[in-house]
Amino acid sequence: MSGRGKGLFAKKSIKKGDSIFIERPLVSAQFLWNALYKYKACEYCLRALETAEENARRLSGIPGLNLPHPELCRVRPELHQACPQCQVMYCSSECRQAAADQYHKVLCLGPSHEDPDHPINKLKDAWRTMHYPPETSSIMLMARMVAAVKQAKDKAHWQKLFSHFCSRTANEEEEIAHKLLGEQFRGQLALLHSLFSEALYDDHLSRWFVPEGFRSLFALVGTNGQGIGTSSLSQWVHACDALELPAQQREQLDSFIDQLYKDIEKETGDFLNCEGSGLFMLQSSCNHSCIPNAEASFPDNNFLLHLSALSDISPGEEICISYLDCCQRDRSRHSRHKILRENYLFVCSCPKCVSQMDELDMTSEEEDEEEDEMTDV
Repeated sequence: MSGRGKGLFAKKSIKKGDSIFIERPLVSAQFLWNALYKYKACEYCLRALETAEENARRLSGIPGLNLPHPELCRVRPELHQACPQCQVMYCSSECRQAAADQYHKVLCLGPSHEDPDHPINKLKDAWRTMHYPPETSSIMLMARMVAAVKQAKDKAHWQKLFSHFCSRTANEEEEIAHKLLGEQFRGQLALLHSLFSEALYDDHLSRWFVPEGFRSLFALVGTNGQGIGTSSLSQWVHACDALELPAQQREQLDSFIDQLYKDIEKETGDFLNCEGSGLFMLQSSCNHSCIPNAEASFPDNNFLLHLSALSDISPGEEICISYLDCCQRDRSRHSRHKILRENYLFVCSCPKCVSQMDELDMTSEEEDEEEDEMTDV
């Protein structure tokens, strides 16, 4: 991979299916449109707060829907707590306290949480007008970075942690801003910078608040932010899959779940999860490969990232994930490179791409455009 920076390498043999590590993000935040559309998540750990049944009713548009085996839902509403000042919700007292200790004292809006003229609400509204679904990032991830440093006793320690993430050249930073904000990105970036400074300026972080520093911070989040998805319904489905049932009951349950997902697709489309993004130190060190030997998932219905092996990994071997989804990985080398260049600003030189480089690439640019059209349908 040209411009290859950090990498993650195995110190010992890892078997296919093994957990390589479980990681908590330095900071994370729910996407703003996702939250506005009533995908209820813990403000700290992004755990889905709706029960599986509540989630299924909302997504399917069937208010009287009853899920079988409700005991398999792991959501515990009796443990949920709200911030006494601004009423944002947490899945537990532990998460409420963790948020207060890390960043929420700075970001809590108190009785102004619904005031459209509050500087933080103005910042959120501006971001939503610039970055529509499907969302890939959030200005609030940057806000939590600033708030974490402002609240920290050891401010230099937190700034050093954030400095470990991949940085970009000035031209690349502009490309990332263009990707996230669209054609009018320069004017929009200037507006975000102004609102961000009004809401959060701090003398200890003055370098983040000058235009160049803000652009770098913006690019850091755009480059290193890892998507997070949580779902109480998905967790319930996995628990149902693990049940040992007589054949007829298994068939009935599977049929119910299949119909439920059809109803959800008709009512809601592809937006099933509570979604956000986070900054993960270890995961951000994983380079891309079109034939990855590891993948990230969020099986605990919160922000804990599990990196698992997709194949056996030998000592000294690099641990790679894919920045492409399964369908994109099956496309031609030209098409894969086009996606990676446009979205991640690098050219891949993984073994799959190198082996295809000298072969006759049967897919022309015109055929790739047909692939794009078929993918968009």
